Amino acid sequence: MEWTDDGIVLGLRRHGESSAVLELLTREHGRHLGLVRGASGARMRPMLQPGNTVRAVWRARLDEHLGMYAIDGLTLRAAELMSVAHGAYGVTHLAALARLLPERDPHQEMYLRLEHALDDFAEAGGAAVHIVRFELAILAELGFGLDLESCAATGETTDLVYVSLKSGGAVSRSAGAPWADRLLPLPPFLRESEDDHGFNDQDLLDGFRLTGLFLLRHVLEPRGQGHSDAREGFINAVTRARARLAQV
Repeated sequence: MEWTDDGIVLGLRRHGESSAVLELLTREHGRHLGLVRGASGARMRPMLQPGNTVRAVWRARLDEHLGMYAIDGLTLRAAELMSVAHGAYGVTHLAALARLLPERDPHQEMYLRLEHALDDFAEAGGAAVHIVRFELAILAELGFGLDLESCAATGETTDLVYVSLKSGGAVSRSAGAPWADRLLPLPPFLRESEDDHGFNDQDLLDGFRLTGLFLLRHVLEPRGQGHSDAREGFINAVTRARARLAQV
């Protein structure tokens, strides 16, 4: 068995003296593990950092085996990611989200979303928007997508400012006004185009609250899990970074 694919490094687990089990989210083969010989060496170690994109050749005698990886670096962005305060938390949290996907099940759209997020991660607010959207995409990929395109009560497609806690559907301003205290705010960056980055700190917190509640309800709690510590660390790091920027 052999295939070649691009993959984003999610994590690395030491195996023996110099080898490691590498976890990738690959473009065509999903989340996939493989053994890397010499992973602790000076040449390999920089390539195998979380957040990097690599070219992987996987070989095994049988498909169900762990198999071996031969790795070449493609986009070595890990050092840049770790140079900002929110970077380590963000990469760790994104990896935890990717691990919610079934192993070896192709999820090309999620691969592309993850790569796009990591390529645009330097600015704290923009990184936060990427993570909220990635959390929404994970919900959809696992079958629990939120309908934010039209009002759950009236079918309207404009002026959507709330989300129903019960249905996960968007609600328009007029339809939701009588029950506003029972609805979640829908931040602008989730109801406008991908290119519109107009948001404030409260919008970011509203976004994390929205995705966090539905991830807990539908995905994490049924598995006996909670949010990763890295998620809270990321939100705190982003809040601090934006506060410092506002003082300049």
